[in-house]
Amino acid sequence: MDLTKIAETIEGQGRAFDEFKKANDALLAAKAEGKAVGDLEAKVAKLSDALDKFGEVKAAVDQLITKASRPDLGTDSEQKQLAIEVKGFNLQMRADFQSRGKAIPAELDAKTYADYKSGFFKMCVGADLSADERKAMSAGSDPDGGYMLPNSTVGLTVKKLYEQSIMRQICAVQTIGTDKIEGPVDNNEADAGWVAELGTRSDTNTPQVGRWEIQAHEMYAMPKISQKLIDDASTDVEGWLAAKVADKFGRVEGTAFWQGTGIGQPRGLADYTTAATADGSRSWGQFEHVVSGANGAFHTTQFDPIHDLMGAFKDHFLPNARFVMRRSVRTAARKLKESTTNRYLWEPGMQVGAPERLMGYPCLVDEYMPTPATGSLSLAFGDFGQGYQIVDRIGIRTLRDPYTAKPYVVFYSTKRTGGGALNYEAVKFIKFST
Repeated sequence: MDLTKIAETIEGQGRAFDEFKKANDALLAAKAEGKAVGDLEAKVAKLSDALDKFGEVKAAVDQLITKASRPDLGTDSEQKQLAIEVKGFNLQMRADFQSRGKAIPAELDAKTYADYKSGFFKMCVGADLSADERKAMSAGSDPDGGYMLPNSTVGLTVKKLYEQSIMRQICAVQTIGTDKIEGPVDNNEADAGWVAELGTRSDTNTPQVGRWEIQAHEMYAMPKISQKLIDDASTDVEGWLAAKVADKFGRVEGTAFWQGTGIGQPRGLADYTTAATADGSRSWGQFEHVVSGANGAFHTTQFDPIHDLMGAFKDHFLPNARFVMRRSVRTAARKLKESTTNRYLWEPGMQVGAPERLMGYPCLVDEYMPTPATGSLSLAFGDFGQGYQIVDRIGIRTLRDPYTAKPYVVFYSTKRTGGGALNYEAVKFIKFST
């Protein structure tokens, strides 16, 4: 996507948000006057979907720009990709010759395959081949069947895309060398007071220090593949399976980081008890919540909870604070307006790399938060880097077992990860209830 397309995407998002605001204003006015609102509700929903799509495109652009700014992966990555292509090509060539009862030719090495691939594309456009390319084309050809298609031109595998949690992006993450991490809790203060020059001095209270700990729990996956498929598939089946397991591990831990019970798994942020009590007045170990004013939704006319939520924080936590919510909550948040100025609280990111914002703070989506319902904690705000700790004991480790389930090869993969709250004042919730 060139700069012109990027600019058009951002401008389109701005126009869509303007149209959304006009339609939503008309919807609110029609409701106030008791008019039929079916068409307007459908229009607002359609424009909200359009904003979601613009946001997804912009997020993809941001990722591309971030990726482009990273250092090149270098020769090792290129060699790994080439090795995968060579393996796939040789397996494809062997299967083709076997299916027609022909003698299987010798496998091509990496250099010969690279020459073959280069020669193949030159032949497609009628260009002259070098001596190495002509030799490689002869090695990779079948007089009766023609040339094999280079492996990099084989169609992409169509796969379903899954949501991934953003918790690792915004929370503290630490690799540990034992089965748990622990530290002191210093949230008491010493006593002090005034005294006359000759007044009696009595002992004052000494601050108490507590302790916190987060254990690393184990996830596992144990799929199996037949040895024949591994040998004969035209793609890197083991690499494909490893990527699938890693993706699934990411989704399993994403759920736990928000809703995990802490028993045999990380304890999720939304699993802790909450109270509508200010910092310093509630028990340590509880997060603060502000009620939305409606069960399972925002109140239709009163939006003070957002202001109350932000106002409940100590200034120390606000510089790195952000909103995190489910996508359906973001859709509802787009409609929120200040009652006095009639200004919308939500605004799209109008520059490359700029996130959507609610009340001026970044607004992020995580579909692993609780689904909006009566009493749900489906919107959080705060400094998640101070509020929640993720620990990794060991990355994904895979044991390849070709013996116990013949003719299958079993891939036993494990990962040890934990998570838990650190500072109960750093994050607060909107509780969707009256």
